[in-house]
This record gives sequence, structure tokens and C-alpha cells, in this order.
Amino acid sequence: MFGDMNHSWGIGAAWWTVCVCAFGAGNWPELRGPERNGQAEASSLPLTWNVSDGSPTNVAWKTAIHDFGWSSPVIWRGQIWLTTAAEDGRRLFAVCLDQETGKVLYDVPVFDVDSPAHVAAVNSYASPTPAIEEGRVYAHFGTYGTACLDTRNGQILWTRRDLQCDHHEGPGSSVMLQGALLIFHVDGRDVQYVVALDKLTGKTVWKTDRSVDYSGVHINCRKGFCTPITIQADGRAELISPGAKATMAYDPATGKELWKVRYNGWSMVPRPVFGLGLVFVIDDYEKPELLAIRPGGNGDVTDTRIAWKLVKDMPATASLTLVDDLLYMINDQGYALCVEANTGQIVWRESLKGKHSASPIYGAGRLYCFSEKGVATVLQPGRTFQKLAESPFNERLMATPAVSGKALFVRTQSHLYRLENRP
Repeated sequence: MFGDMNHSWGIGAAWWTVCVCAFGAGNWPELRGPERNGQAEASSLPLTWNVSDGSPTNVAWKTAIHDFGWSSPVIWRGQIWLTTAAEDGRRLFAVCLDQETGKVLYDVPVFDVDSPAHVAAVNSYASPTPAIEEGRVYAHFGTYGTACLDTRNGQILWTRRDLQCDHHEGPGSSVMLQGALLIFHVDGRDVQYVVALDKLTGKTVWKTDRSVDYSGVHINCRKGFCTPITIQADGRAELISPGAKATMAYDPATGKELWKVRYNGWSMVPRPVFGLGLVFVIDDYEKPELLAIRPGGNGDVTDTRIAWKLVKDMPATASLTLVDDLLYMINDQGYALCVEANTGQIVWRESLKGKHSASPIYGAGRLYCFSEKGVATVLQPGRTFQKLAESPFNERLMATPAVSGKALFVRTQSHLYRLENRP
């Protein structure tokens, strides 16, 4: 992961308002949280837990989630929503749970799919993370459709099934809310564009094709699985949007391209991170590099706006987390790295247990990391590597967790857990 134009409000003001309100209410509205960076405003989170049925500790509840999916949970005012899918991809669902009890409130069959395409073993038909706000949740299944549901009753308000592409390995990009817009990538082997929908009606507000000449590029090297972010740079809003062969920045209100940085990578997954005046982007899946880009430019800024880059041990799947002036990352082989954000200097590199796909979560002054085999490792951020604790789930785990209040919400292959300090 992870209304109409007559009554929309300013993009920049709306962005900050949404983030502040989401933090204040303990909400986790989309992939990687209210500020889209994996940071939670939690004063207390459990350091350890035991999820075994015989002697559970720090487990408030555990709820089985039917079928299969790797979307992250999103949370708003006591509701948790996530998506799941039949393993053959023929039926796609949105599921709502009560945050306090774990009880399933709504289980909505959103789409039926006659002929699902191939999906990779590390993916699912329900990998894109929804987005949620007051009264509405937006479930996205890539080429198979996007739907808006009423959170009060689970009723479907609108759908779009015409924004299709050839993912080749299954859907991956998540949606994001930006003021009056719902924005997402459509980066397949056949078409590559970014689209913004009116969130109240589902109608297209703008659609911008990638400004890359893909005619000489192999079709497998044209796709992408990344989710954009929005930043403020040099007094303007910029939609930071990594795609195959280039990262572009767009005006989020109009879709106009502002600048781009070219590279050779494709199929990138990690969501960008912004801080200290730099945008941190992973540019490839097979040979991932980390680029630190100074935003605010115009046109092709490949030769002028890259501050530094790293090419070894970078993550292909998990997003980065920026705490103070240090970047933390877990690569797919399970190596944790700490890097100076201003310079790209590696501070430490240590091995954790197993492969990692879920992005780290920072909360209560700690870093929470989750391996694919379900081992959670808690680290103390800082210039010295400090492992504080480990706790197993004994289930496959690839979804990035969510945080609300003093609780962690962790999705495994078959369950959703609420973890918090309990007597």
C-alpha cells in the first residue's frame, strides 16, 4: 500500500484541514494514516503481545476476515473498513467492523468479476487500501472497479468500472482523498495515467496521461503499483506521483504536470515520503533505488533536483518512515536501515527476521515492523540500533497496520487484531 466543482474548497487548505481533523478524532483515513507517512499520534501502544487462543495478552479482540486480501484497514469514528476478495477474484467485498468490539457490521459484495486476470503470488485481488471520511468510504480494486459506500448503512452510492488497465500481476495502487477529489493511478502495461474523480458523484474531474514515451519500452516495464501523496512546496500544492520510468508532480486541482524526474525503474510500490524539503521516492521493483528529490521545480528536473540517491539494500515493497532527521526502511530481505535524510549517509544496517512487505509504523516513540511470516519487531528510533521486543502472529502478514488511539490494528492472512495494553 494503501463534492462537485461547484462546492469544492481550496486544495491546500482542505488537505491540512483533513489531516488535522483525522488526527484529532483518532482516525486512520487511508494508506499509512492521516499524514500518509506511517506516523501515529499515539501516546501509548503495546510493546509486546501474545495472540495465541490459549493465553492471549494485550489482544482486545480478534476477528476472522473471510476470503483473501492485503489491503490495510482504514478507520473513522468507530468504524474499521477493509476489502477482501474470493481467491479466484470473482467476487470483491468491502467489510466494516466495529472498532470497539470487532463485530462485523457490514459485509458488502461490491463487484462480481467474470474473468479475473492473473495475480502474482505476493499480491491479491484486494490489495489496494480504501480511503474513508465522514459518511463515505471509497473501495478500490484497480482495473476491476472503484466504489463509494455510505458508512451509515453499507449502501453503494456510485461505482466506476471503466478505468481499466492490464496490471499483469494484479492491482496494487491505493486511492487518496484530496479535498473534493478521489485520486489514483492507472498504470498498466497498456495504459498509464492519473485520474481524479469527483468524490460525491464518481465523475471524472481530470485525467492526465503519463508524459513518458513508452513506445520503445517493453510492456512489462510500463506498469506501476505506487500511491501518490500531496505536499506543499514553494507555495503550491504538488501531487507526487511515481510511475514507470519517471516520477511526475502534478497540480492536484487540474492534473497539469509541473515537473518530472526520469529513471529506468518500473513496477515501484512504496508510497513516497516528504520531509526536510525533500521527497523520498523508490524508483524500481527489481533493482530499487532511493531518490531524494527537491520539489518545486518546473519541467524535466532530472539533472538539477536530485539531492542524493542510494542504490544498495533499498526496499522494493515497504514504504519509508521519516522520524526527525532520520529515514528508516525495511527491505524485502528483512534488512533494516537507518539513513540520514539530508545526506543519504547510512547510519546503521541490521538484519531482522524474514522478508518484509508491510511498511513500518511509528507510534508512541517506537518503530513497529512486521515480517511476512508474522513476526513483529519493535525498534527504538535513533542513531544506534536498538531492538526492544518481538511478538509472533504465526500467520502470513503483508498488510500495513493502522493505529487509532492507543491501539494497533493488524491484518494477517485470515484475521484482524486489535492490540493494546490491557491489565
